[in-house]
Amino acid sequence: MTDRRSFLVGAAALLSAPLAAQEKKDAARTYRIGVLDTIAEPANLANMEQLRKGLRDLGYAEGRNLRIEYRTAEARNERYPALVAELARMKVDLIVANGTPATLAANTAGVMLPVVTAIALDPVETGLVSSLEKPGGRVTGVAVLTQELEKKRVELLAALAPGRKRVAVLVNMGNPGLASTWHVIEAAAKSIGLQPQLIDVRSSRKVARAFDEAMAKKAEALVVRVGAIAEADRRTLVGLAAKQRRPAIYSQRQYVDAGGLVSYGLSTPDMYYRAATFVDKILKGANPGELPMERPSKYEFVINRKTLRALDLVIPPDLLLRSNEIVG
Repeated sequence: MTDRRSFLVGAAALLSAPLAAQEKKDAARTYRIGVLDTIAEPANLANMEQLRKGLRDLGYAEGRNLRIEYRTAEARNERYPALVAELARMKVDLIVANGTPATLAANTAGVMLPVVTAIALDPVETGLVSSLEKPGGRVTGVAVLTQELEKKRVELLAALAPGRKRVAVLVNMGNPGLASTWHVIEAAAKSIGLQPQLIDVRSSRKVARAFDEAMAKKAEALVVRVGAIAEADRRTLVGLAAKQRRPAIYSQRQYVDAGGLVSYGLSTPDMYYRAATFVDKILKGANPGELPMERPSKYEFVINRKTLRALDLVIPPDLLLRSNEIVG
């Protein structure tokens, strides 16, 4: 009996030794994640804090088993391919990309790295994935479908600024994710009796010229979908809208914090937090093409009270109840 027991104990020790060695090896490994974003990290702090929190909740800690390499295109999409190549040379394990242009660049730059998108607009239509349920390639993450989102923005603007008919829609038509929003906004505006006017803004440095074009077309209100722009350009756009007393709705609350009237959009920190789950699964061996993409679950409706009063507008009671925050 003693010999048999000794044999079993010895066999178990032999079998467990490789497993223990593998666990020790995995624990000692440092994963390197590349982050490809539109703006510099200090301006992207809220989002990055949530990505880091999501990774910490899953057992990753910078300085122990994680290193994050952050790269920004500074709102210049043409810089993405070079940044992707740089991250590849650093031998990152995967790339977390923010926005459709960044995700497209990470996916088509000839670098065979998994890509987790924190935000991608209509990824099937832009060719990023085959389907949301089974992406089929190297990209997965959080997918934003523009149909309902853009329609809601138009409806909110009309409710906050009734009586305006001519609406300028500032869109970066060079961004495949944003270009598709124009047709959605156009249809939504016409369905409630508005007259949409497309203003193509392909560079953040041209927002002032785009605003002048909108005024030349006698626009009475604005929908702004220009994508990532520098803070100075964002303030320029908000300032021009205030000077000309034009109600405008934006996709990001940063515009409202800068004095813009209202924003309706996604809770981007929440999307970065959720991206961490995809990172963890891929680092553990999952195929991104087999990981279904998720849809956002949190939206933000933010109103600037000071700007509302300056434009002599009144918040309808139902919109007041639906707002997430009122600033100013």
